[in-house]
Amino acid sequence: MIGRMVTSSLRHRPIRTGLSVFAIAMEVTMILLMVGMAEGLLEDSQRRTRSIDADILIRPSSSSAAMSLTSADIPLELTAVLQERYPEIRQAVGTAVLSEGNLQTVTGVDWAAFVEMCGGIHYFEGAPPEGPYDAVVDEVYARYRKVSAGDSVRLLNHDFRVTAMVESGKMSRVFIPIGTMQELMGWEGKLSQIYLKLDDSSQTGRLVAEISELLPNYPVYDVEEFLSQVAGSVREMSSQFVQPIIGIAVIIGFLVVLLSMYTAILERTREVGILKSLGASQGFIISILLRETLAVCAVGIALGIGITYLVRSAVQASFPLMTILIDQQWIAVACLLAVVGSTLGAAYPAARAARQDTISALTYD
Repeated sequence: MIGRMVTSSLRHRPIRTGLSVFAIAMEVTMILLMVGMAEGLLEDSQRRTRSIDADILIRPSSSSAAMSLTSADIPLELTAVLQERYPEIRQAVGTAVLSEGNLQTVTGVDWAAFVEMCGGIHYFEGAPPEGPYDAVVDEVYARYRKVSAGDSVRLLNHDFRVTAMVESGKMSRVFIPIGTMQELMGWEGKLSQIYLKLDDSSQTGRLVAEISELLPNYPVYDVEEFLSQVAGSVREMSSQFVQPIIGIAVIIGFLVVLLSMYTAILERTREVGILKSLGASQGFIISILLRETLAVCAVGIALGIGITYLVRSAVQASFPLMTILIDQQWIAVACLLAVVGSTLGAAYPAARAARQDTISALTYD
């Protein structure tokens, strides 16, 4: 019986019910998209770094773990010095990196050495670069810029010929010869980063300590520890805008439900009076109103999750460089926040309805 009462009440007020459902759906969508964009960009960056299969990373003297690379001050000859000094190093690869500001970087690298370090790379089309103004792009960047092997692409204010389109997830989305990058940026003989791959990864900790002592002016990291530091720093920075937006979303859901339930109670004053005259307890009346709220909340949550996946598909189709990660844990958090906010929004109207005087409610016009 209670179920039919709840359903009939919601159907009787379709506009108010629809607005409440939509507000809760937007609350869930805002939470999942904001967190999804922050986590997606972080996860994509970490996946591309791990794919290199390096054990140790050396960064410029002015950089920190979470800082984007905008310079190069590591001497190029340091790669040979380290390999000669430490026989445990199987391979050392230096890169010159520049962020273009559109969620991707251009990386100057010795292509053959890079492919060897990461254990090979899959070509969708084209061949390895040969000339100084040849570029290799991954499939995501190729889709974003609508280019294929043989086309021209503008990078660093110069035209480069795309020689190959390769799989994504390997360090960067755009690669050019390291000598060309150094010449164009005025970084002759300098590197942005050095990746070291060891014969035995269990020696990573010892070598990090020894290289740090040898190169006190350059941050030296175990790659996994570096990624952990980056994750912590990025999440701390992203929380400064993610948390306020989550708070705003919850407040919007709370206010819409509060207003909706409050006006619904005013319209149903006589109905509440009739129920109380028939012996309905305060708890019974409150339970009906809370069940209505939870029913609206459930529909809103389901709609919000659906909208989130649709928006993610639309964004990634239009902006392939943007990665949105929908995490199951955050879906649960968003659902919990929506339920709590909606329940709190309905609490006062429900309590007010339950405390109404029966005679006054029956004579309410």
